[in-house]
Amino acid sequence: MSALKARIQDDVKTAMKARDKARLATLRLVTAALKQREIDERIELNDGQVTEILIKLDKQRQDSIEQYEKAGRADLVAQESAERAIIAEYLPTALSADEIAALIRAAITETGATSMRDMGKVMAWLRPKMQGRADLGAVSKDVKSTLA
Repeated sequence: MSALKARIQDDVKTAMKARDKARLATLRLVTAALKQREIDERIELNDGQVTEILIKLDKQRQDSIEQYEKAGRADLVAQESAERAIIAEYLPTALSADEIAALIRAAITETGATSMRDMGKVMAWLRPKMQGRADLGAVSKDVKSTLA
């Protein structure tokens, strides 16, 4: 079992003992998503796969928050924000702008990229190092501007 999954399961037990209903509900959503993926694919998740699921859940909460703000539903925005904060506790720490720029420079150097045709190589090099720690869409734009 992955260490991250075990940590989440331990925190479910802690939330149950503390009678923290909001935290417990969110952690149960997370464990249900993990279990669903394990059953669907008949695999045991590793930390990277657990992180992918957490990123997806976080993005879903962000999208919901945007929709609820447009609809003027402050109560639902607060609920989704609270869930997002709990999910964020299990995500890796985000990279700073300077760290992202340094990794992009390193990727271009390592792959020998010289033009936009080499963008795929650069992104393939960056993806495992930045997964869950940076918005890869924004990183892709930075790589494009650097290579252009």
